[in-house]
Amino acid sequence: MTLQRSSGILLHPTSLPGPYGIGELGAQARHFIDWLAHAGQKYWQVMPLGPTGYGDSPYQAFSAFAGNPYLIDLTALKDEGLLTEADFVAMPPFDPYKVDFGTQFVWRNQMLDRAYAKFAFDGQSDLKADFDKFKREEADWLDDYALFMALKTAHGGLPWNAWEAGARDRDPQALAAAKDRLAGAIDRVQFVQFLFFRQWRAIREYARERGVEVIGDIPIFVAMDSSDAWANRDQFFFDDLGQPTVVAGVPPDYFSETGQLWGNPLYNWKKMQEDGFKWWIERFQGSLKLYDIIRIDHFRGFAAYWEIPFPAETAIQGQWVPALGHEMFAAVREALGVLPIIAEDLGVITPDVEKLRDDFEFPGMAVLQFAFGGGDFSVNDFLPENLRVNQVVYTGTHDNDTSRGWWANADESEKHNFRVYTHSDPTEESFAGQLMRLAFESRAALAVVPLQDVLNLGTEARMNLPGTTGDHNWTWRYNPALLLPSLADSLRTLTEQTGR
Repeated sequence: MTLQRSSGILLHPTSLPGPYGIGELGAQARHFIDWLAHAGQKYWQVMPLGPTGYGDSPYQAFSAFAGNPYLIDLTALKDEGLLTEADFVAMPPFDPYKVDFGTQFVWRNQMLDRAYAKFAFDGQSDLKADFDKFKREEADWLDDYALFMALKTAHGGLPWNAWEAGARDRDPQALAAAKDRLAGAIDRVQFVQFLFFRQWRAIREYARERGVEVIGDIPIFVAMDSSDAWANRDQFFFDDLGQPTVVAGVPPDYFSETGQLWGNPLYNWKKMQEDGFKWWIERFQGSLKLYDIIRIDHFRGFAAYWEIPFPAETAIQGQWVPALGHEMFAAVREALGVLPIIAEDLGVITPDVEKLRDDFEFPGMAVLQFAFGGGDFSVNDFLPENLRVNQVVYTGTHDNDTSRGWWANADESEKHNFRVYTHSDPTEESFAGQLMRLAFESRAALAVVPLQDVLNLGTEARMNLPGTTGDHNWTWRYNPALLLPSLADSLRTLTEQTGR
């Protein structure tokens, strides 16, 4: 894929403002798209849109295909008659600038229960016909996902490998009995997915009409506790009890003496090759229903991955194992054509990763916050003059501090390097704008900036701190009063001045 010179903004939908404690696919999403169009931006980049579980990370979802019920616009459901004013009377107080996922889990699921009950009772003919069509068209993943979630709820939220053997091992008789016993719960899960995809399609169409396309993330690995792992057990390394024999992570490096133990199940690439990489073809087909461009997180894992024996307390005892990424992408390209893919090729990248990326002409990534470290920083690959044309440059990503926060906390040597490089002495107030200009002026075809940097916010607006858990990650929401038309005007001016 060859990118045209352009720019965009990174903002996950959960960070949108709104009255119900989390961003939704409604009026505020449309307002943000309007603002992007006013600002001359071509792209809206989002993180994975899947249903999140423990830890609330969008990179650990219950399904690689499903949508996140938290994002469903409740106002639209009220307008359609699926909810009433009375349903909102007991609404808890929400922090307008921070997501409380625990409250969302309880309250929002209750609201969706009521919407489904109203639908099931009334049997609205138009919705029913559309719902039945959705179930038929998405059956390949939806049936397994709905059964998985219904079983998970029936088991008190336990992971699938802690269920009784029949359900855990997908015994046909056990599954048939579960489908009969949990028919209502299964239908409810499917209906919620119908609502999500209907609303997301409407948002994408609204964006497309205004010249805005969506870049969306897909994590390379699926979550251990996911319908993907449960329904496709032979595609991963599991033992007879559903326990992984090896798991994913990254080796020790400058940032961590023990590496990172992610715990995701690892793909059995040889098994996947036997059926022509069918699961991957279906996954990319599903992603293209959500996004215009797909950004693959941890792309280097398609060349070789860090395999850690299970169980393990750290990632130290792992080893690099070659993957069949080249064969997989060739099969996907033959089935689906040339895919619009951005490769997240950050970190320690070896020649085999670069070859895989370049053989398929996937644009890679660069992060300007990483450009000024080290002694002889002039050879840093992320400096603007060292960037490639077919590349995506970011000031920072969801895993970085905001640019203002980065400058406030940067090592003095990095600050010195920046001053030398730019012949300037930025203040905390001016740094984010200066870094944005460097990104937009660079030769990289696409420049993407987190909204936090456009709003010039500090560390309090950071989206995620890798390697940590707690109520500070994934919770940030922006103040709509900050999204001014004048800010869009200045961003449009920068965009036009830099030919984007």
